[in-house]
Amino acid sequence: MTEWAASVVVVGAGPAGIAAAIRAEGAGRSVILIDQAQRPGGQIWRHRDRAALPRQARSWLQRLDRSSVRLLTGASVVDAEPSSRLRVDLGGRPLGVRWNDALVLATGSHERFVPFPGWTLPGVVGVGGAQALLKSGMDVAGMEVVLAGSGPLLLPVAATLSRAGANLTLVAEQAPLGRVIRFGAALWRSPSRWLDAARYRAGFLRTPYRTGTWVLRAEGEDRVREVTLTDGDGERTLPCDLLCTGFGLTPASELARLLGCATDGWRVKVDGVQATSEDGVYCAGEACGIAGAEIAILEGEIAGLAAAGDRAGAERLGRRRPPHDRFVAGLAQAFRLREELSALPAGTTLVCRCEDVPLERLRDFGSTREAKLHTRAGMGPCQGRICQPALQHFFGWGIDSVRPPLFPTSLSVLAAPEEDESPPPPTSIT
Repeated sequence: MTEWAASVVVVGAGPAGIAAAIRAEGAGRSVILIDQAQRPGGQIWRHRDRAALPRQARSWLQRLDRSSVRLLTGASVVDAEPSSRLRVDLGGRPLGVRWNDALVLATGSHERFVPFPGWTLPGVVGVGGAQALLKSGMDVAGMEVVLAGSGPLLLPVAATLSRAGANLTLVAEQAPLGRVIRFGAALWRSPSRWLDAARYRAGFLRTPYRTGTWVLRAEGEDRVREVTLTDGDGERTLPCDLLCTGFGLTPASELARLLGCATDGWRVKVDGVQATSEDGVYCAGEACGIAGAEIAILEGEIAGLAAAGDRAGAERLGRRRPPHDRFVAGLAQAFRLREELSALPAGTTLVCRCEDVPLERLRDFGSTREAKLHTRAGMGPCQGRICQPALQHFFGWGIDSVRPPLFPTSLSVLAAPEEDESPPPPTSIT
């Protein structure tokens, strides 16, 4: 197996990972940056045309261009091995990536779904998935679109859909009005977030934004044709070509947990310089909690400096960090899932869509692990990223352990023997 090595290895080329890589490289360390996508930027800076990105994103990407950071795109970390080495699937070819001093995890987050009747129909997509498709050029002009879910991500996606020419008929937020208002009022501590929210809402002013409203079911034969929503008192059915649904984000902590890092629920625990409980392993960005791009960048910079051995510099930078724990807690409180969502799926509704496991097959078990052993729920290609948060909401089950491979890969990648260091095929920053 071909192997690369560097002083610092960063996993995830979103805002946090890019900032970490640049800071570590600027401190004189050799750096390898790994990402599954074909371009750096992560979900928030996903792009086809860099010129269309915000100035801040273009600036960071230009700094990455000018740096000596070695970038591996189209690369999935499938295992973390002894001797400080990651096993990577590089387009079907095995690659070992070793860190000599430190590893920085900037693995981002996953969308959170709550299964309901019809959620697996073609035309039902995640809110974040819709955002990615739009950035990749999906044509939604003239389509009847409904957004139904929870969290601040609804706003920018609604604005993007409207701008792309979709007939956006409704944006439904499951959280009650009072909680949404209290959360918005608390944003006076962060004017930039408040202004962003106002700007996004202005982008779809003609579309009703209804709080305390959630999806009941989606219907159609070959694809979704209509969606029924409720406010708890009455029901409303709307024609629908595209239903975008998602209930916030869950930190992507699989690699951290595989490495043995301590977590608080889904969040990776870190100290003031983003160090985890494992020596030489740091974490930054949404894997530590959902707090937005600005905080992710700052955490990445702190982690990059600390990983490069500049703890004093990391601590100085850390003092500039606004107290965002209150924001993270407020976000979770404002958009926590209502109890009514637990009753959404019917017995025949698939909860684990990878392994086709319906709700009725899961009710007799007492834990995620027990359900996995008896039904294979959580053992499909997504490795529980979709169904585990849903099972936690429905049954109160804890988070199951993580085992390799973290992503689907071939046996040739998993079984490739260790070899001397030599360079893999070159990659480029685009």
